[in-house]
Amino acid sequence: MRLYSLSVLYKGDPKVHLLKAAYDVSTFNFFQRSSVQEFMTFTSQLIVERSELGSRASVKEQEYLCHVYVRSDGLAGVVIADNEYPQRVCFTLLDKVLDEFSRQVSKIDWPSGSPATISYAALDGYLSKYQVRPPQ
Repeated sequence: MRLYSLSVLYKGDPKVHLLKAAYDVSTFNFFQRSSVQEFMTFTSQLIVERSELGSRASVKEQEYLCHVYVRSDGLAGVVIADNEYPQRVCFTLLDKVLDEFSRQVSKIDWPSGSPATISYAALDGYLSKYQVRPPQ
């Protein structure tokens, strides 16, 4: 069971844009990592674009399961995990991250924000904390 990506996006007018993201591509071949990360960013944006405000969904994309939560205020989160990762845990994580993000980052910054301009450092920690490690 693995988590590969945790993203916070904003579903604004006219398009969706990435505010902050964390990736764990360590299980991929070194030469594949950047293209896998690009695929995950693109897929996250596409899924949020196609989701309604106030909705939750789980979408299968290739061998991954993408869990998306779009709040009614336009803030959205996407977790990309393998097929075995529990759906309930993914949505709990998304709730926690989006609540914390909206408390720490002003709503005024969401429409114009980007990963370079938004300061929110907790995503890497959450991605690591929610990773299920195989027993030694």
